[in-house]
Amino acid sequence: MKMFEILVPCQYNTGKPVRTRHHREWDKYVRKVSGGLTILTPAKGQWISKEGELFAERMIPVRIVCDEKQIKKIMEFSMRHYRQKAVLAYEISSNVIFLEE
Repeated sequence: MKMFEILVPCQYNTGKPVRTRHHREWDKYVRKVSGGLTILTPAKGQWISKEGELFAERMIPVRIVCDEKQIKKIMEFSMRHYRQKAVLAYEISSNVIFLEE
């Protein structure tokens, strides 16, 4: 298992805010695939698309313990669910220790 962080948008590409209910549906899907997630405080992000368009928006960093197959599945769902042109996830650690009673 590895720990990944994925950036979840606070708004759609149209500028319309993503409703909390919509985020909760995403959370439910991620829990189903990975077993859990940690949602961090939103941060400001900026990047330029292949077409040269600047995207500046708030993003929610979410940490997930899963394998690469699972994070790719989550990323594909995120693209559809949030109607995004791109989704970014990155590995934080490959040394994950999970202690459970």
